[in-house]
Amino acid sequence: MSDDKLERLQHAPPAAREAAKRAALAAALEAFDAAAAKKDWDATQGTRAQPRLRNASTRKEGGQPMRILARFNPALAASLAATLLVAPGALFYLQRQASAPAQMARLAEESASGRAMDMPVKQAPPVAPSPGAESLPTPPVALSRLARGPQPLTAEGGDVLARRGTREQSRRPAPAAPVAQVAAVQPTPLAGPEARRAPIAQAASPRGEGDADAVARGRLQKKSRDKFSQKEPSPVKSVAAEPVSTFSLAVDTASYAFARRMVNAGRLPPKDSVRAEEFINYFPYAYPQPESAATPFKPTVTITPSPWNPQNRLVHVAVQGYALHSAQRPRANLVLLMDVSGSMTPEDRLPLVKNAMRLLVEELQPDDTIGVVTYASGSGVALEPTKVAEKEKILAAIAGLGADGSTAGAQGIIDAYRLAEAHFDKNAVNRIILSTDGDFNVGVTDPRELQAFVERKRKSGIFLSILGVGQDNYNDALMQKLAQHGNGVAAYVDTLNEARKVLVEQASSTLFPIAKDVKVQMEWNPARVSEYRLIGYETRNLRREDFNNDEVAASAIGSGLTVTAIYEVTPAGAEKLNDELRYGKKTEPRAAETGSGEWGFLKLRYKLPKEDASRLIALPIEDSMAKKSLSEASDDVRFSIAAVAYAQLLEGAPYLKGYGYDDVAALAQGAKGEDRFGYRAEFVNLVRLAKSAQP
Repeated sequence: MSDDKLERLQHAPPAAREAAKRAALAAALEAFDAAAAKKDWDATQGTRAQPRLRNASTRKEGGQPMRILARFNPALAASLAATLLVAPGALFYLQRQASAPAQMARLAEESASGRAMDMPVKQAPPVAPSPGAESLPTPPVALSRLARGPQPLTAEGGDVLARRGTREQSRRPAPAAPVAQVAAVQPTPLAGPEARRAPIAQAASPRGEGDADAVARGRLQKKSRDKFSQKEPSPVKSVAAEPVSTFSLAVDTASYAFARRMVNAGRLPPKDSVRAEEFINYFPYAYPQPESAATPFKPTVTITPSPWNPQNRLVHVAVQGYALHSAQRPRANLVLLMDVSGSMTPEDRLPLVKNAMRLLVEELQPDDTIGVVTYASGSGVALEPTKVAEKEKILAAIAGLGADGSTAGAQGIIDAYRLAEAHFDKNAVNRIILSTDGDFNVGVTDPRELQAFVERKRKSGIFLSILGVGQDNYNDALMQKLAQHGNGVAAYVDTLNEARKVLVEQASSTLFPIAKDVKVQMEWNPARVSEYRLIGYETRNLRREDFNNDEVAASAIGSGLTVTAIYEVTPAGAEKLNDELRYGKKTEPRAAETGSGEWGFLKLRYKLPKEDASRLIALPIEDSMAKKSLSEASDDVRFSIAAVAYAQLLEGAPYLKGYGYDDVAALAQGAKGEDRFGYRAEFVNLVRLAKSAQP
């Protein structure tokens, strides 16, 4: 190309002549008319499978106004054509912006975090209902398209608005206007992510703690539907006003296992899900053993300085249960009540439960018996009680189970008790093991009615234990009530290793009780103790008079189990949290008439499994049980104190005075002792993870 041609290319193009403009516009209108004549305007718009609704007045004469207008004012027609091209996209954008305020409150924290709007939301695949089965209610969408707000244009496909604009333009003829004029009319650019977040964050009102969806470790977390009983940490009580503490011993471990799952996922567990006693009792301890099954418990008390408040003391109450020998072990007569509803579809629910039940079958003796009841939209017997000697038959029945339908849990419980009563064996341990996520949604769903039914049935000699599974619709509150009132235990199984711990390592403890209705009462000596608080056991408190009332039920304890309770006490003369009363007669602390050197008096009441009258064990708490420093206490005592401190941190208890995760990890690390299965090492790691998971 010559230099002259290159120089001419640098010059601006000459302005279009009016005659050329009119000719171009006329050609465009002629092309428009030709295309309109070929199009069937009466045909249904959209696909044949799913027609798109359109205005009934749309006909081929719809193009007539444009032609008439173009004959009189070509420039106005061109501008109108460009406006019509942009209007659908602009209208859609404005509609989306107008609907955003309705979602602002729900998205307050996600918007402020700077991540939520740019993250994809993963939806679980739908579960296809079986023919004739009642379908599950559609789960709520975690974050709707409109709630996310307008999305930025991307190379992978762009915003919804851009895609819709492309489809609309493909359906329309080219605009009858010069390129220069059309290009001059541009839609307003979409706001970037930061600009969109600002007005939403400003307009949204503050929300309560835990009410907003959590954003943790770079992932959008949808609001959980897990259910837990509301509770507050046990308060500090004055010995002068309330010298006696009474509660039911508990050996459940569900709270710790659920918290472990949450922390491993980078999130702190809900405060109401944390039960300190279940953190302590999750771990095995080597406490002094009782001598015989006739007196199946041996209590041991240790007094140490409190690591978070040196002026206070921790009174560590350890209770060791008698471990039955093989010859003493009764026959097991079990009914496996298995939830096979649609909510049990995920791998961490029914598939995990089926593997857990296989482990249990392998652990039982040939003379033991297993029956299987299942429930979904209805309930029924999947396997009549069968000797474990026919192991293949039992395993085949379990393997054939699949998840589908809604959740008639109450009917399943009724049928399980009916089957257990029909095959009741007075020489065996008769127990129902319920495996579920607790999402009951058909029939009786009121926890109070279910609790009352189970409480009536406990008198028949049938125990009810719970294996909880799943997350996001896990009903811990219901399962705790059923286990407590069914003379059983509640465990949470999130991995096959946890199932092995509960059903293999602790099979005797899980299946075979050594005592029922086990209660503890502690009376404090006001001459030695001015205040106290029981750490944990908030859902196990009893009235003072319940201790001697054999009609008041309490928990059952399995073979070989250890149970621990820890009190924090304020010695007499030390600084107290409760002031002296201004009004009323002041009383000076006085020593008890007997045992003036005692800190308190421990009483434990229980019934043997086949008896209805309770028995009593008593133990005075003396100075000889006190340690001058925490380091003098055993590994078991120090580790259990670390476990209870960790639970208090997770539930936000206001008593730790700056004692943090690093302190707990250091205490636990130095008290691991013999850690056969690695549970204590895992605990130390969880404490460190919880520190990094703090919001």
